[in-house]
Amino acid sequence: MLLSGYSKELFRPECNPSFESVHCRAVLNEDVSQALPYLNAVLGGFRYFAEPPAVMFRAHGKIIKVGAREIAVNALADEDEADRILAWLMREINEAWENRRNISPKYDGIETPQVFAIFKLLPRTNCRKCGLPTCLVFAARAAEGVKGAADCPEISPENGEKLAAYLSGFDFGD
Repeated sequence: MLLSGYSKELFRPECNPSFESVHCRAVLNEDVSQALPYLNAVLGGFRYFAEPPAVMFRAHGKIIKVGAREIAVNALADEDEADRILAWLMREINEAWENRRNISPKYDGIETPQVFAIFKLLPRTNCRKCGLPTCLVFAARAAEGVKGAADCPEISPENGEKLAAYLSGFDFGD
């Protein structure tokens, strides 16, 4: 076993303390940097950093960053959700490390959708009918895998098809 445990801290973003969700930062008991290329291969990280070593991926509807001695998880409902995700990650890290002989390490991320490629297909009217304040915010959420072509009521049928086809080429890790 590589990772024996961690200590966690829950907090609300300083930039928006009224935010309903919480973020979690877990400080790891051990350095897991050697396991990160294997974890990246298993979980399909969308960003991999060599220095300092870290991998970012989407899982359980969250963006998660695992570094050598830290895990960060965004937009959690509560402490129970944080505990479930951290326990899952600890298992994944240890399993990836234990099975490393059978895993080809991966030192890069996967291709991700480009916000401006999505934005160009949107009506750019900022109508708010999708529930978001602007089309650019919609494009950013679509690039994260949260929104899709069907979520924009004002998109033309032609651009809706183009956007759906474009987004279908990406693995959002959910």
